[in-house]
Amino acid sequence: MTTTSRNRRAVITGVHAHVPDYVLTNAELAAMVDTSDEWIVTRTGIQERRILKGEDQGTSVIGIAAVRGLLEKTATRPEEIDLLICATTTPDLLFPATGNIICHAVGATSAFSYDLQAGCSGFLFALVAGAQFIETGKCRKVVVVGADKMSAIIDYSDRATCIIFGDGGGAVMLEPTTEEVGIVDAILRTDGSGEPYLHMKAGGSRRPASFETVAAREHYVYQEGSTVFRFAVKNMADVAFQIMRQNGLGPDEVAFLVPHQANKRIIDATAEKMGIGSDKVMLNIHKYGNTTSGTIPLCLFDYESRLRRGDRLVLAAFGAGFTWGAVYLRWAYDGK
Repeated sequence: MTTTSRNRRAVITGVHAHVPDYVLTNAELAAMVDTSDEWIVTRTGIQERRILKGEDQGTSVIGIAAVRGLLEKTATRPEEIDLLICATTTPDLLFPATGNIICHAVGATSAFSYDLQAGCSGFLFALVAGAQFIETGKCRKVVVVGADKMSAIIDYSDRATCIIFGDGGGAVMLEPTTEEVGIVDAILRTDGSGEPYLHMKAGGSRRPASFETVAAREHYVYQEGSTVFRFAVKNMADVAFQIMRQNGLGPDEVAFLVPHQANKRIIDATAEKMGIGSDKVMLNIHKYGNTTSGTIPLCLFDYESRLRRGDRLVLAAFGAGFTWGAVYLRWAYDGK
């Protein structure tokens, strides 16, 4: 069958992920700040998280490992990649793009690449962007990476944030299909009024790094947890339900909710709004914490063996900005 722009759809043909070796447990955090394993698990569902250690180790280390694994799994030569989009909040450098660094390291010499920053919703935004290049016929192989080294911007004396975040990420391959699988629909949203509640105060062009900003500890994540929680519960749950209704999906038809792993209570609220049980919710927050752009590809990787061709998945996220969104897709292959 000839693939035309009218019936061409982007489909995930492979997924791979990577997390650092070092495990930061709740017990270790309790020795650093006033907290406990029970306090953390009760409020977030997190038991441990991974941390990237070592000199000159940036987010690209995670992305490179994920992409190399993806290329091997999908039997793809690096030079076959047309485009690589890296969703990250913690780029190695302000420039060049971390996507450029990943492409160079894996030998993707024919690809163009760029970074996309949409907070914890970054992977969904990048997935939809990549799908457009497939659907228009501009590209045949697009790699979408979601990865973050959150430990680089976390204040480990701040109990409100240091318990939540970890390092890790994953990558997916997008290719064209005319079959009844692939990315069907997406809803993406932003609201800049959320800036005061979740941001990093310094380090950008508004407040460049200085002795004063460093001394004031302004180069770390700042979060007003209760406000962010309220926004996240409402918007992530609402958009997941909206995409179901928009596509005529009943709870029984959804194989899995693939939620951003920010907080188990937010995940539970989203599943309840969708009308699905916990057996249909991908969950690994207990192992990795919130890896920001990395959570959804990490979930897909961890649950890949349970997925079957034709499974209907709803991906949902909420992040700084504020940003949020949902993607409805049908899985393309039986997991191994």
